[in-house]
Amino acid sequence: MSAHPDFHDHSLCSDHGGEHPSVWDLPQVPLGLKREWLALETRRHFLGRGVKALGAAGLATLLGRTAPNLLANVAAAGTPGPNFAPKAKRAIYLFMAGSPSQFETWDYKPGLAKMFDQDLPESVRGGQVLTGMTASQARFPIAPSRYAFAQHGKAGHWVSELFPHTAKIADELCVLKSLHTEAINHEPAILQLTTGNMFAGRPSIGAWLSYGLGAANDELPTFVVMTSKMPVRTNVQALSNRLWSSGFLSPEHAAVALRAGNDPVLYINNPAGVDGDLRQAMIAGVNDLNRQLFERVGDPEINARIAQYEMAFRMQTSVPELTDFSSEPASTWELYGPKAKEPGTYAYNCLMARRLAERGVRFTQVFLRTWDQHSNLPTNIKVMAEESDRATYALVTDLKQRGLLDDTLVIWGGEFGRTVYSQGVLRPDNYGRDHHPRCFSMWLAGGGVKPGVSYGETDDFSYNIVKDPVHIRDLHATLLHLFGLDHNKLSFKFQGLDQRLTGVLPSRVIDAILA
Repeated sequence: MSAHPDFHDHSLCSDHGGEHPSVWDLPQVPLGLKREWLALETRRHFLGRGVKALGAAGLATLLGRTAPNLLANVAAAGTPGPNFAPKAKRAIYLFMAGSPSQFETWDYKPGLAKMFDQDLPESVRGGQVLTGMTASQARFPIAPSRYAFAQHGKAGHWVSELFPHTAKIADELCVLKSLHTEAINHEPAILQLTTGNMFAGRPSIGAWLSYGLGAANDELPTFVVMTSKMPVRTNVQALSNRLWSSGFLSPEHAAVALRAGNDPVLYINNPAGVDGDLRQAMIAGVNDLNRQLFERVGDPEINARIAQYEMAFRMQTSVPELTDFSSEPASTWELYGPKAKEPGTYAYNCLMARRLAERGVRFTQVFLRTWDQHSNLPTNIKVMAEESDRATYALVTDLKQRGLLDDTLVIWGGEFGRTVYSQGVLRPDNYGRDHHPRCFSMWLAGGGVKPGVSYGETDDFSYNIVKDPVHIRDLHATLLHLFGLDHNKLSFKFQGLDQRLTGVLPSRVIDAILA
């Protein structure tokens, strides 16, 4: 090749196989961009193909005649689909990152009021491994909640005074009081709840649902995640896309993160100087090249890339409509409150979650951080409750008013529980609580779950489970069941194993909470 190649020579195009259009045939693409494309891509593509050819030859030697059919079989596998009739069509997971204390929320322990500053009996603690934050404490003094509880609704749920709005929907809630996990620190605990595994790299719940059921809306992603503004800036939990990734599944199943502000989804807007017609023509041209490549190599990831390009283009129209709240009636703002007008707040994201549910988005996850209260718990948990209570109530109420709650599963909770004993200094009006994986509380509503029931019990110290334990795997198995998926059958071959959201250890569907 000469030092100055003739860019008009089609044989120089690395994507030109002689039978299909070359890069020069892409409509309406500026000539300078075509030349730059060829100058940058030709050598890299040549080397890449050489490496792939060697790999393909080695693979064919190892696998013999079966090799040509392997990738084609994977590409044809498609969506597994439901195993039986689903009760839920969509889910909204309100993830309280940092772990709200069960003592100040849903697990009422009135007997603790008489035990203030008494040492937690060793027989209760049972030699549990503690975090480094409290393991060196000389004492483990009991810290009763300073907040009052009252029973609400026909169900008679005990609800903390911190949640007066949520108390109004007590009869819609199924409260789980006996969840437990092996993880004692935030990162592995959050990973286990969102992906089923304490190690990074696994598909998240929403990715499994996308893989198992496919899309319900061609204009928006199947899986959306939002992180809310933090009302407290202490003990902040790090959140990253490993919590909503597709792991070893195709990248099309990963979540799209919606951001606050004028640019809710990165990179879908047209660059300066490129209009919609040109953008569409460029995507069509690139996708045509990708289809040609798929015909040659059969890699299903190429089809995923095509689908993502096309979804991004459609989202240029659907996302602005989604984020335009101007059509919401005055009753919406009366329900959700004034903070729902502030992009990025938890209330705003709850309203956005309802709008996503209306439009067929299958799984929406809303994160609210800074529930990690190792100190100054009474003050900080009050701030967090005030930030979340009204909007949570509004979301469930709004879904019910619109006839969506019956087939929309709403989940509220954190990644583990908190200790009955105080971390650090204990006073009647101030204390903290350390991490506690042995038991914690969550609630579910709608989506085929029995309303107005409580499941599981803990001991008088909310330290150990005494009835109906629920492991994270059981929660995941139940969630998939509500969507019509058998957790033992929804699998994906990876690293020689049939990988599942619930893993290989025993897990069960919690039949007692199904409507």
